Amino acid sequence: MKKIILYSLILTLLAPVAAKAQFETDKDSVVQLYGVVMSADSLKALPSVSIMVKGRNQGTISSEEGVFSIVVLKGDQIEFTSVGYKPKLVTIPKTLDGNQQSMIQLMVEDTVYLPATIIRKRPTREEFERDFVTTKVPDDQQEIARQNLSERNLHALMAAYPMDGREATNYYLKQNAQKYYSAGQIPPQNIFNPLAWAEFIKAWKRGDFKNQNN
Repeated sequence: MKKIILYSLILTLLAPVAAKAQFETDKDSVVQLYGVVMSADSLKALPSVSIMVKGRNQGTISSEEGVFSIVVLKGDQIEFTSVGYKPKLVTIPKTLDGNQQSMIQLMVEDTVYLPATIIRKRPTREEFERDFVTTKVPDDQQEIARQNLSERNLHALMAAYPMDGREATNYYLKQNAQKYYSAGQIPPQNIFNPLAWAEFIKAWKRGDFKNQNN
């Protein structure tokens, strides 16, 4: 029991000393950073430059004269960004003497290449009507699908591509059914069938026989 009381008394006496030492350490790591931001080519003061501490939600912007001031810690990385200029990253040295640091930050212009813009005069009524009539409007997805599923394209694809397994099986069963239908007798001649002649005429108009020859 006496040892516990002794330890508690020692901790009570040492706590203020440790807190004071920690306070002195934190106080020594704080740096007042101030300076001016200027362009590298003309040494012109740059206003509204964003000055942020990387990794923390802390920052400021430069004034109309390019002047800024911010409280940071030793070892922090400070990022300078502005529209039209390349970003700049500056590290505060951990071995910095004192709690103040001044600097002049130069920003280099960032070249941006934009596509060429052609300015033309406003077209006349005759030019507008001519261009409106002669301009070809590309087909939309629905029109492309309609053209691909047209009867002409489907017959051309049927003539160009061989039958798959399902089509070949159906054709084989259909031939066998026709053969079994006329088993033991003379097969019927489609030359006297008006429906067969109608299908022949339709196929001729579609050009099925021409595609087969090609």
